[in-house]
Amino acid sequence: MRTNGGDLSSILFGSGDNVGVGRGLAEFRAGRPVLIANGETLLTLPVEGLDAKRLAAFWAMCEPIRPRLVITARRARSLGISADAPIALELTPETDAQTILALVADAKADHALLPEPAGTAANAAIDLVKLAQVLPAVLVADTTLERAATFDPPIVTVEARAVRRFHSSAIESLQIAGDAHVPLDTGVRTRFVVFRDQFGDDPVAVIVGTPDFSKPVPVRIHSACLTGDVFGSRRCDCGEQLQLALTRLQEAGGGIILYLAQEGRGVGLANKMRTYKLQDGGLDTVDANTTLGFDDDEREYGVAVRMLQMLGCTRVVLLTNNPAKLDGLAKAGIEITGRMPLETPINADNRRYMTAKAARAGHHLGHLIATLAESKESEQNAPPLAP
Repeated sequence: MRTNGGDLSSILFGSGDNVGVGRGLAEFRAGRPVLIANGETLLTLPVEGLDAKRLAAFWAMCEPIRPRLVITARRARSLGISADAPIALELTPETDAQTILALVADAKADHALLPEPAGTAANAAIDLVKLAQVLPAVLVADTTLERAATFDPPIVTVEARAVRRFHSSAIESLQIAGDAHVPLDTGVRTRFVVFRDQFGDDPVAVIVGTPDFSKPVPVRIHSACLTGDVFGSRRCDCGEQLQLALTRLQEAGGGIILYLAQEGRGVGLANKMRTYKLQDGGLDTVDANTTLGFDDDEREYGVAVRMLQMLGCTRVVLLTNNPAKLDGLAKAGIEITGRMPLETPINADNRRYMTAKAARAGHHLGHLIATLAESKESEQNAPPLAP
């Protein structure tokens, strides 16, 4: 039986705009082209995974139009280009894939390409590629719907306005998918409540003990960290913060950990490894993110607010060292009655990372400052070396 759409299609598929964004994200993550519509039609391709064959194929799709490389304002500034919004760089037939990748991700890249404003549709493509958590740069070329209709297989079309509404649409669609009691090997008894939105993301609320929702509830908003949480990486303090939060919540008689899929401050696991490599080359954690074209912190906490509201929790004591989390929740309507610090040990592998968080991101890390002061005092009081 065929249907002409209308209410039945809306019930089964959701709004056309949201379906387009969901499919666009899947295409970008797979490295396939997407059409961005905003009164104009823009053919776009993520730079992630670009090689000579893929670049040649994209040039052929764009003919007779010459493609441009669109990068974020952050990346533009790292290349010495003054920009407050994404910019486009005109490519030449001699521009190869390695040059493009260097322009996107190399800390020492140079350029001789003329920059110009990217335009609204290209800005939406940058937003979409960042949401896909791949390298934040795209190849673009103007096209027409008539020409796009000749491509085989058909290319997904995404409305620019729908990309701008992505976060609010995801939050509005959030539902509880399942929950169960999960005893941990530390002796902590928890209940995992798994949420899901229409784009397939599944943040989790880990309810520790029996929190009293009539009073301010201790809450930890924790961004997923595979390296730290699972493997015990010494490059960050994430795993230790998670374990300390579980202990503190148990001691408090109950609380909630919101576990969000925002690896690497929202840039994704692969990009996090790229920032680590840049850090190994001398950059700190903030400059590594911005060199790749990301903001220093790409996370957003609207989903955390919605999860708390759905759990019936509107007053919290936040377990954090990060003032941005306090501000984000407060502005979204969650009453924050206090803050509980999570001070974890400093080691030789995370000292520079922790120092950058305190000095450049404003994290409240008094114990780090004390440790540095003690270290400096020890150096000053050390006996002189024998001649």
